[in-house]
Amino acid sequence: MGLLTGKVAVIFGLANKDSIAWGVTKAFHEAGATIALSYAGEALQKRVFPLAQEIGCDFVEDCDVQSDAQLDNIFAKLKERYGKIDVLVHSVAFARREDLGGRFVNVSRDGFHLALDISAYSLIAMAKRAEPLMTDGGSIMSMTYYAAEKVMPDYNAMAVAKAALETITKYLAVDLGPKQIRVNAISAGPIKTLAAAGIPGFRNLIKHFDAVVPLGARVSQEDVGQAALFLASDMAKMITGEILHVDSGYNVLGLTVPRDTE
Repeated sequence: MGLLTGKVAVIFGLANKDSIAWGVTKAFHEAGATIALSYAGEALQKRVFPLAQEIGCDFVEDCDVQSDAQLDNIFAKLKERYGKIDVLVHSVAFARREDLGGRFVNVSRDGFHLALDISAYSLIAMAKRAEPLMTDGGSIMSMTYYAAEKVMPDYNAMAVAKAALETITKYLAVDLGPKQIRVNAISAGPIKTLAAAGIPGFRNLIKHFDAVVPLGARVSQEDVGQAALFLASDMAKMITGEILHVDSGYNVLGLTVPRDTE
């Protein structure tokens, strides 16, 4: 019997087999959860549907998280299909390429609003709709990054969005706590995903990470999936409002020199 047997887990943001959301999906599936998936845009359909079939998932919905109507629709379908949900995963982020890289002062107003809306506000919108369906309590989690805490080259608009996401996590934890709904975020080390490909200098960031992290190993989608499984399970029933770093220890470093340098 798996850790999530009998639980319904809804995962927003699956894009392809390299997605962090796919690592989470696989971990939840192996732990016995019933999976419902959402992706963003028709262009991703051909990548997402085969993955859903791989785990026997037949609830796969396209959803623009900027649309209240589409969010209302997908949560209505979830209620009709399952009656309740137990886990909600927000693995959604977007910023225009021109608002990543270069000088931070050049971030556009429209681009700033777009990044915050899709990458941060959408967690509030999802949580609001998930709350009445989490009749037995539940676990909500999102995916963040260390750029929310410290300046990381080229993250710009996305860094601010992740900082907002982490603050939203804490406020939602207080708001939803009385209903035994836990809200946490996972701050993963850099992983080669479709979203990461749009960040200028990402290869250099990976190279630096590999050279300095205390554990001496890169983080994988599977590592994040296991951390998400912990947060979704009853093992984490008293944990809420936390930012869980799954980054091989990178976040504890001050002076980041290669491990073999004395």
